[in-house]
Amino acid sequence: MNNHTHRRSFLKRSVALSAGLSVASLSQLAQAAPSTTTQPEPEGYFTLGMRKDHWWLITPDGKPFFTMGLNHIDPASLRYPENINIWREKYGGSTLRWIKESVAPNLKAWGFNTVGWVQEVTVKKWQHSRAFTVDEYRALDMPYCHLLPFTESHQWEKHTVHFDFRSDDWKEWCDYVARSHCAELAEDPNLIGYFYSDCPTWAHQRPANEWRGPIFDPARLKTEAGRKELSELAHSYYKTTHDAIRRYDKHHLLLGDRYEANALLPMEVVNAAKPFVDVLSFQDFLDPVNHLDQWHKKTGKPVLLADAAGIRIKSVGEFKSNNGSWYAETLEALHKNPGCIGFHLCGAYQRNKARRRGLLDEMEKADQANVKLITEANLRISQKMASQF
Repeated sequence: MNNHTHRRSFLKRSVALSAGLSVASLSQLAQAAPSTTTQPEPEGYFTLGMRKDHWWLITPDGKPFFTMGLNHIDPASLRYPENINIWREKYGGSTLRWIKESVAPNLKAWGFNTVGWVQEVTVKKWQHSRAFTVDEYRALDMPYCHLLPFTESHQWEKHTVHFDFRSDDWKEWCDYVARSHCAELAEDPNLIGYFYSDCPTWAHQRPANEWRGPIFDPARLKTEAGRKELSELAHSYYKTTHDAIRRYDKHHLLLGDRYEANALLPMEVVNAAKPFVDVLSFQDFLDPVNHLDQWHKKTGKPVLLADAAGIRIKSVGEFKSNNGSWYAETLEALHKNPGCIGFHLCGAYQRNKARRRGLLDEMEKADQANVKLITEANLRISQKMASQF
């Protein structure tokens, strides 16, 4: 242990004792101390730690945290011709007011403790809305995750060619993305960490992007040479993204790609990612409880259900409701997984005409039945966490 580390430990102990914490309390904090992560400077920011043989996020003030988040929060859902009067009259046409007066209070009332990812489907061809700005995250004033647009390799995205992850152009682009996003967010203690691509097509494709194919031809995995090449390619991807972020942000967790759990995901990709990310993140709309359990056991890494929703319940017209019962059962089961650090619902804050579901409708009327089930589920987990720690 170097002198800096000794001094830092001494200062932490001195501050804790001056705040009235006992030696026993300090021992409990030590049990939840940060694990070895990619963070050069985790103090004062979200990190990871073990407590009672369970991985948890650890808050900036040292408390175990299970992230329960809502994804897809887009102010444009309140700007249709039929509801723009609400936007103008109630919120004065201000996104900051809308976040402070609608989004944050509702999320907290519904028991969510995190914004998982704000981008929302904008049209049926699966374009995503923009991320929040730094000022909008500050208006939110609660924990959140942020996606870095290193590569548009999403399984639903049909417009963009693949980068060559070994090229100088790729390295230059990654540095720009990190410089653009991470340099602004680096000092925010509410930021949990960064996602990369949403469901990247490492070795699979969907009809919309068949023209470009997967990043790596899965047929080549049949040979040792092919497997070695994928390992090297993925290593370049994860090392370059890691290094770019760490040039500008030494504090926050790296949550990596949000893998599609129901598509081919070669271990060459996952093994290449492991040294350069802190968490393995997944989207899973079919069997998230079992799949996340399998991935944690297979890798030993903390896992996060970063995007999921159950079978939609048909409601009025073309719109469908979130399944509150499924959410409650899934949340409870994931919380028991010793490797799982949270669940972010692919529910949408307010429904639009593309995704067609949300906890609020276009006129800000809540889906009362399912919101009630979701809220009760979130509060049960919060109460368990409070009683455990």
